[in-house]
Amino acid sequence: MKLLSPRAVFAAIVGFNLVALALPTLVILGASFTEGNMIVFPPEGFSLRWYEKVLGSESLQEAFGRSLWVSLICTAAGVPAGALAALGMARFRLRFSGVLQIYLLLPFTIPLIASGIGLMLFFGEIGVLGELWPVGIACAVINLPFMIWAVLASVNGLDPDLENAAANCGAPPVQTFLTVTLPAVMPGVITGGLILFVLAFNEFLVSLLLTDAHTVTLPVSIYNSIRSIITPDLAAVSVVYIVVAGLAIVLLDRIVGLEVFLRSK
Repeated sequence: MKLLSPRAVFAAIVGFNLVALALPTLVILGASFTEGNMIVFPPEGFSLRWYEKVLGSESLQEAFGRSLWVSLICTAAGVPAGALAALGMARFRLRFSGVLQIYLLLPFTIPLIASGIGLMLFFGEIGVLGELWPVGIACAVINLPFMIWAVLASVNGLDPDLENAAANCGAPPVQTFLTVTLPAVMPGVITGGLILFVLAFNEFLVSLLLTDAHTVTLPVSIYNSIRSIITPDLAAVSVVYIVVAGLAIVLLDRIVGLEVFLRSK
């Protein structure tokens, strides 16, 4: 029996992974257009009534707005903090650089529930638990390493001679930073900012711990709904997440380029 070539095996593995990744999305897309009252695939007919129900739901619209506000707060707090931290780590010999490197691994070593409970206790102690802005700050704190990694990829490709040339021409440090350093690392800043925005928009566990019944975000609202019954309107809401992620990818490709994003991973 003739053995398959390594190229054919690799193509089969890639094809299987693509199908496995795309299948849940296709099921959700199909289920959101069903005429029936339950999520089934293939869908029972074609109808937009579940999208009409989502668009007419005041609670879902308010939850969407809250998630959007949380994402904006997370991005506004995380972008400058992550960008400056990455520049500092790349340009200076920091005394606690080993501790910072360990911190960058925390999202993958500490369970998110532990971080969420710690943040819940902290915000509860200062009396702001249940408000929206602490959720955005918490998302920025938890996802800040992704921002730092994205900017570090751009900083490592920056030629220090450009900054030295600007300084030799008489540019003060602030002007050098604004006209040379910042434009050079802007692809990493944009990439990290979009990552923070999408991660905060999708964040469930931290939102569940830090919000109350009056400030639930969209992921928490979906969770509360599926505890009773799963209906096709939830599939329509899931499509909203797919659209948001797709728009983020298109925006990233138009502004930075997916090649730059993939090199930063």
